[in-house]
Amino acid sequence: MEYLTLKGTDLKVSRLCLGGCPMGGYGWGDVQDEELIKTIHAALDAGITMFDNADSYGLGHSEEILGKGLGKRRNNVVIATKFGVRVENGKTFYDNSPEYIRTACENSLKRLGTDYIDLYQVHYRDGKTPIAEVVNALDELKAEGKIRYYGLSNIHAEDAEEYKSLVGTFACVQNEYSLACRKFEEDLTTMCDELRLTPLTWGSLGQGILTGKYTKNNMNFGSDDRRSRSIYVNFHGDKIEKNLEIVKAMRPVAKNHDVSVTAVAVRFILDFIPNSVVLVGAKRPDQILGSTEAMGWNLTEEELKILDDISR
Repeated sequence: MEYLTLKGTDLKVSRLCLGGCPMGGYGWGDVQDEELIKTIHAALDAGITMFDNADSYGLGHSEEILGKGLGKRRNNVVIATKFGVRVENGKTFYDNSPEYIRTACENSLKRLGTDYIDLYQVHYRDGKTPIAEVVNALDELKAEGKIRYYGLSNIHAEDAEEYKSLVGTFACVQNEYSLACRKFEEDLTTMCDELRLTPLTWGSLGQGILTGKYTKNNMNFGSDDRRSRSIYVNFHGDKIEKNLEIVKAMRPVAKNHDVSVTAVAVRFILDFIPNSVVLVGAKRPDQILGSTEAMGWNLTEEELKILDDISR
């Protein structure tokens, strides 16, 4: 495993992080709690020390599963979770109000079975609460020992100006990024450079298309799988054709290094965006183990160029 320290913190984390969205048990097909707990144990045994979650994943179920899976090993890892996506009366909206931040934090602590969160992140901005009020609320929680550090998520380059007075305040920012989705690359690198943040990537496997297990003939997702919906563009229209071209280019690279196609997808991000942390979701132990094959080696310059060119 490879490790780094999140900027401006003493949080040493693995560069591979287990993402909690599939643990919510919603919208990813068949998901079994027992298998999820085994997956958490497999991640721990592989040296993964960072686990990313959100209170909205399965309306809190993902946090509960993570708490159970970590058990007595909680103090050996970094728990990151998020607030800001609120569901009420069947409707979803964003809420960054100080009152809600405190309520959300207290609820996450209970579900996770811990008395502190290492990294508390703004899932999405609500478009109305000033960032200064958000920071003040987070600082209060920090002073009380309920959170250690805080970070950002889904923030774009055009928002950088608003945060310039807060350089050094946040530890990291995460955004969607993979060989299948590079449209936020400039957002991610600009925010990290200007605000001195560690970059985190979600959707790193393109919702699974970059694992190499899908072809045109086996994408029959059920109605309980979000990938059946056209909004998940990696599996629909012209995008799927492009993604299969990318996977085709990844296969000889994987063979060169005797690793899985999944590992190549992860390694590209690790090598192309220096000092990054890659989030990967998994429902079963074998899925997380495929990602851990990305550790301990590097793509050649030629391989990086091939993958860079094909995915642009």
